Amino acid sequence: MKQITSIQNPFIKHLVLLQEKAKTRKQSGTFLIEGQREIDLAVKGGYEIETVLYLPEKISENEISHFITPTVERIEISKEVYQKLAYRDTTEGVLAVAKTKSLQISDLKLSKNPLILVAEGLEKPGNLGAVLRTADAANIDAVIIANPKSDLYNPNIVRSSVGCLFTRQIAVTSSEEAISFLKEKGINIYCATLQDSTQYHTQNYNEPTALVVGTEATGITEIWRKNSTQNIIIPMQGVIDSMNVSVAAAILLFEAKRQRGF
Repeated sequence: MKQITSIQNPFIKHLVLLQEKAKTRKQSGTFLIEGQREIDLAVKGGYEIETVLYLPEKISENEISHFITPTVERIEISKEVYQKLAYRDTTEGVLAVAKTKSLQISDLKLSKNPLILVAEGLEKPGNLGAVLRTADAANIDAVIIANPKSDLYNPNIVRSSVGCLFTRQIAVTSSEEAISFLKEKGINIYCATLQDSTQYHTQNYNEPTALVVGTEATGITEIWRKNSTQNIIIPMQGVIDSMNVSVAAAILLFEAKRQRGF
């Protein structure tokens, strides 16, 4: 069994860079996953695990075998190394190095009557992670991330999505390519925006549907508003005129699911 006890180990230094630098993740085609549930969901979601690192005081090699195949490399690490790599304090003492996916929009496999969420220009990793969690809760076909401002494999996205990064089909692309794809597939586009909009619950989402949300600060860009089937709005009854993007996404998605009989 291989063991690493020093944070000065070259491999550990590389993993620290994986946590901190999007450039390193892109160049290596790998990223770190923290936590047993998250690793298990990644495996079930078709992600290839290269290496598992574990702290024996918290989790045994036998326990790891329940969610990792025997061919995956295992490395026992010290508490000092674990604390250097762990993004949060409450995980079960296990991390994994996984290969990234291409996330091309052309790779999406849709049902005959798909329900898709499009998130455009989201900046905060925590917001994007929450959106992915919402998408999983609604069990939708896919999430399209248009013009992203954060690397999808940012550790804060992995963490805040509680592994839902791995449970839905995801594509990362430009708004132009996303619109072209949706129109080619005959999918209606409903954009959450203030301009030229009607109340969201008045629309019919029983046909192929894409619901589009943007940032709280600026909303979606003009190209989406111009290409929408219908712009929609969630009526605000308080003082402010917007809500967190994951909350807005949840309202829209579950209205669509309600209309479809869940």
